[in-house]
Amino acid sequence: MSVARWLFSTYDKQESAVEAPRRYGKEVLVLTSDQEIRELLTAARTVAVVGISDDPERDSYMVAEFLQRQGYRIIPVNPRLVNLNIQVLGEKPYATLRDVPEKIDIVDIFRRPETVMPVIEDAIAAGAGAVWMQLSIVNEEAAARAEAAGLKVVMNRCMAVEYRRLMPR
Repeated sequence: MSVARWLFSTYDKQESAVEAPRRYGKEVLVLTSDQEIRELLTAARTVAVVGISDDPERDSYMVAEFLQRQGYRIIPVNPRLVNLNIQVLGEKPYATLRDVPEKIDIVDIFRRPETVMPVIEDAIAAGAGAVWMQLSIVNEEAAARAEAAGLKVVMNRCMAVEYRRLMPR
């Protein structure tokens, strides 16, 4: 069973899937309070999903599909999909965040922690408002860089789980 499927089936309205500390290291302030995350989810309209797959069984696809059903505009970011000319969830994919022609509210990252820094640099260049590193993705240096550039940062949490837990139905 995939992580996303397990989380979707077992989430508890009263508890966060991950209780991350407010600060990673000494410098990086990560959004962790329910109120901060709720405000971010409420204000956002467009979510670029970096590392999205076209396979409906992959966590990145399931999370993006869930977010799309909640009314978010999903922008797939995966160079492989561009090369194969494959749409995901009815949306045209882009090779990088820098190629996206519209405003991005949240960059949802499905990449290994050691590959996150270039995504952060692209998010900054694209003028994104926030970066969201999914469960098990912790990169303090990348988070510090994003925060220093004025982006909000969420790390080691699933966007779909937090939405289901915090947003009114």
